[in-house]
Amino acid sequence: MTLENETATAPELREPTNGIERVWYLFIDALAALGTFLIGVLMVIICADILARNLIGSSLPLVSELGALLLVMIVCLQLATTVRANRLARTELFFVAFRESSPRAGALLSALFNLVGALALAGISWASVAILQKDFNSGEFIGVSGIATMPTWPFRALILLGMIVAALQFFVAMAGDLRLAFKPGAPR
Repeated sequence: MTLENETATAPELREPTNGIERVWYLFIDALAALGTFLIGVLMVIICADILARNLIGSSLPLVSELGALLLVMIVCLQLATTVRANRLARTELFFVAFRESSPRAGALLSALFNLVGALALAGISWASVAILQKDFNSGEFIGVSGIATMPTWPFRALILLGMIVAALQFFVAMAGDLRLAFKPGAPR
């Protein structure tokens, strides 16, 4: 598949055409960059824990809980960029050939995929709001009292933000697919 065909069949790969799209792409790329930075933070934490285990024979406090929250947060923060770049795992064996042979039907199938993704993430976001409220209101924390603790709500807030933004990006991708499917003169 040539670059022109790939761009024609994947509207989310095109360059932004207006200021709103440019700001949106910068925002989701900034979230992805934050996620990438947090990968470095996670690596430093894990390496520090390994050193502590070897030097003092004990794990550092917060490492396992912090690592788990960071891992989920990283995935959520980078999800919208993954959707925009069309890099989600799906059955490419069928989908690419189908989209090339029937561009309009392929765009409609892609729009359906993106709608399901958007609705799934919207549902996860809705459920996450209650978790965030509970953590914030109850002062939920990770760690051991008196040794090292951290509140969980900032992590939950960033997880929720990542899910909401990814759901919105699914809707943006769906709109692009529908535009392509119903574009006058588009091949069937």
